[in-house]
Amino acid sequence: MTVPTVRYTDERLPNGLRLVISEDHLVPVVAVNIWYDVGSKHEQPGKTGFAHLFEHVMFQGSRHVAKAEHIALVQAAGGSMNGTTWLDRTNYYETMPSHQLELALWLEADRMGTLLEALSQENLDNQRAVVKNEKRSSYDNQPYGTWQEKLLGHLYPEGHPYHHPTIGSMEDLDAASLEDVAAFFRTYYAPNNAVLSIVGDVDPGDARASVERYFGPLAANPAIPAFHPDPLPLTLGGERRETVPDRVPLPRIYVGYRAPTLGDPRLYALEIAAQVLAGGKGSRLHRRLVRDAQIAQDVAMFGLAFSSGPSVFMGWATVRPEATAQAVEAGLFDELTRVGRDAISEDELGRAKALIETDELAALQRVSERADRLSMYATLLDDPDEINRQLERYLAVTPEDVRAACAELLVADNRVVLTYVPAIAGTDSTEAA
Repeated sequence: MTVPTVRYTDERLPNGLRLVISEDHLVPVVAVNIWYDVGSKHEQPGKTGFAHLFEHVMFQGSRHVAKAEHIALVQAAGGSMNGTTWLDRTNYYETMPSHQLELALWLEADRMGTLLEALSQENLDNQRAVVKNEKRSSYDNQPYGTWQEKLLGHLYPEGHPYHHPTIGSMEDLDAASLEDVAAFFRTYYAPNNAVLSIVGDVDPGDARASVERYFGPLAANPAIPAFHPDPLPLTLGGERRETVPDRVPLPRIYVGYRAPTLGDPRLYALEIAAQVLAGGKGSRLHRRLVRDAQIAQDVAMFGLAFSSGPSVFMGWATVRPEATAQAVEAGLFDELTRVGRDAISEDELGRAKALIETDELAALQRVSERADRLSMYATLLDDPDEINRQLERYLAVTPEDVRAACAELLVADNRVVLTYVPAIAGTDSTEAA
């Protein structure tokens, strides 16, 4: 098959800002996407949650933009925008009518260069309260809401950059001073720590000139700390378990394994395995646990790729009311063992590749997704052209690649098991290494 190619330019401004432009005149829309090479992994002990806090603070105004005006201006121009934080990065993005490109660039440059002029104790306190409310609604008071925090906590030892959740510690945020927060921004929100991608209905020369006009005067930070975490073994070296009594309607089993770092070819094989195991109603786990035995209500299996240490391969199965967690776990682990013991069939391989190909091609049709991926690969792998290689790498995976990766990694000695059970008053979680 012919895989579509995303054409782009890749350059750096004198202040270090990396600029990637991809021209596409199919529709009069442009995506502006900026990735900062800072995530929760860069936070220091006692000062967690700062990266996520800035996802909120960045919409509280800058020298020329009033509080919440960034959102209002984008929406008034017919655009949409948001920001997200993760372990490896923070990103901000706008999708605009193409004639509004300069507005998006000006807004991003103004807050990169002058946000601290609008940062006040009142704004900091307000956004701390917003983050606390987010933690209560999305983690503490959400059924199964603590699973990711607990899973990462078991997969990565205390002190490792991936051990703590992106939302951070509320105690750390309470203790953070205005100067602590300002110092974090001055350190990481610099043009030489960012990738700006522009994709869509633009003239590259005009877009480049606008970027130079708005971002060019911003000063680089020559003292961004080097980030070199201590390496971890690819596997855990033993199974770790925790039973979590919680306010949940049904028992659910979560399982997580360490996996190779972003860019490792075994990740493509594991993604094929995830589709074979849990990719829709024709998958092995759905047929076995949901359709045939009818002991699970739902199943999922997927990977999260990280750039500074082992990634994660994880999933879950929710136990039906009349079934037992033990029966579901036995079936789940039997299928995970089998995919590493016996090669998957050519039919299964073809189905998995078709699902991935459909998702990849659908995603790349959107200018916002192309911009995000160009920024991602430039930031995490120093190579935006990875956008043009991903699908080919999935399609090149063989049954033996899948079997070998699963045999190496989906084993008991590399496994974390969380079992959520409906809470009984007065119970606590129990943990066993």
